[in-house]
Amino acid sequence: MRTLAILFALVVLTLPPGTAAGDSFTVYAAASLTEVFPKIDSSPRYSFAGSDQLALQIRQGAPADLFAAASPKSTQLLYRDGLVERPVTFAKNRLIVIVPESNPAGIHSVYDLRRSGVKIVIGDQGVPIGSYTRQLLDSLGIKDAVLRNVVSQETDVKGIVAEVVLGEADAGFVYRTDAKPVSARVQKIFLPAWAQPPIRYQIAIVKSSPRRIEARALIHKVLSTRGRMLLRRAGFGLPRKMR
Repeated sequence: MRTLAILFALVVLTLPPGTAAGDSFTVYAAASLTEVFPKIDSSPRYSFAGSDQLALQIRQGAPADLFAAASPKSTQLLYRDGLVERPVTFAKNRLIVIVPESNPAGIHSVYDLRRSGVKIVIGDQGVPIGSYTRQLLDSLGIKDAVLRNVVSQETDVKGIVAEVVLGEADAGFVYRTDAKPVSARVQKIFLPAWAQPPIRYQIAIVKSSPRRIEARALIHKVLSTRGRMLLRRAGFGLPRKMR
């Protein structure tokens, strides 16, 4: 079944060792951080998913100690409502389009996605990758034409990657960092820099956490020279000043 195949691909593509178990504190993090965060610190229990989905779980009392989101919106709203400490910006990203390695639809430019019959997968409008994609398409002036070709909207970026790798879609909008682990199975279509929305990642301690010492230690690791090096190797951009 298609659904089972996609779930299997998600397991293969997104779960490096150490992401599902651990005796330490719990980190809720955007799906696009799946590969890099366990390299920065493999000891916490990680829960990777769409940022808005994780923020909702925190609002509902989920036992998260630290929250790392792919959009400031998620962390800032929690901060406004007194659920997390002041967020810190730690990374940047960019959007690209990926297509299957064989590129059956012959896509060579984002403007080719306007063609009738092209099957496109994007993020749901309620998650950062979906919101960023719509902003970019709007800036390019092709939003309506491209959205007409959307066959699936995923709740996190790993679902988009899986559909393209499996050939369920001709193209998908993802963060450039998510294309690196599957670079042998996809082609990358780069997007105009002037149309890129500002993508900022923020991290914040959950105020209800009983493990704030461990949470602060992990933030220190993320902001350290080694943490920044690992983020850059994974394809993330770095803010000039950590705020």
